[in-house]
Amino acid sequence: MASQADSAQTATNSTATAPTTLWVERTGTRSYTGRSSRGAEVLIGSESVQGVFTPGELLKIALAACTGMSSDFPLSHRLGDTYDATIRVSGTADRENEVYPELDEVLELDLSELDEAARERLLVTVQRAIDKVCTVGRTLKAGTTVNLSFQVDA
Repeated sequence: MASQADSAQTATNSTATAPTTLWVERTGTRSYTGRSSRGAEVLIGSESVQGVFTPGELLKIALAACTGMSSDFPLSHRLGDTYDATIRVSGTADRENEVYPELDEVLELDLSELDEAARERLLVTVQRAIDKVCTVGRTLKAGTTVNLSFQVDA
C-alpha cells in the first residue's frame, strides 16, 4: 500500500511532467499576446509597434535562451553560480523566401581568470553541451515538420 508521501510524490511528478499548453490570442491588427498555461505572457506584433516582439525576434530569442540554458551547467560549474553571460543573436530575414537563412550567436563571457588551456577546454565543453541539449538549436539545424489544422465553427 502506498504511503501519503508516495502519493504526494506521484502527484508532484505527474504535475511536473504535464505539458505546458501554449497559445496566442489576437488583440488587434497584427497584434497578439502569447500565453502559457504556467501564466507567462509575451506581446507579439509588427516591427513597427513599440513594446512587442516580432515572431522572428522570438525565434532568435528562443535560440539564444536555449544556448544560455544549455551552457549554464558547465559554465557555473567552472566559473561559479554568479558568472555573467550575454548571448547576442542576429540574422536578417530573406524576405523573398520568408526564411532566416543564417542566424549568428555570440556568447559573451569573461574568462580572463582562466589560462589559455583552461579557456579552450571550457569552451569545448560548453560547445558540446549546447550541441547535445539545446533543443531549439538542434531543431533549427535539423529542420522540422509543421502540421497546421483548422478548427472552424460553421
